[in-house]
Amino acid sequence: MPTYAYACKQCGHRFDAVQSFADPTLTECPECGGPLRKEYGSIGVTFNGSGFYRTDSRAGAKTAGGGSDASGSAPAPAPTSSKSEAKASPASTGS
Repeated sequence: MPTYAYACKQCGHRFDAVQSFADPTLTECPECGGPLRKEYGSIGVTFNGSGFYRTDSRAGAKTAGGGSDASGSAPAPAPTSSKSEAKASPASTGS
């Protein structure tokens, strides 16, 4: 079950509550009876596995699918095989 953080709007009391997803949100402070608000903190997300690379989350990393990086420059052209160039262009062999 998830743990939710609450803070009282009136007295500032802060506490955590373990609640089910189906449980209603708490609305009354246990200290003073004032109104409560849920607090949301940031969470860290780590992607692990063979499909994720360390450079994927860095600024300037190239996007998947041949997109451009954060600086807006165009992606480098894909290298071609020397065998396909020789077959495709017989005039370039010097004969």
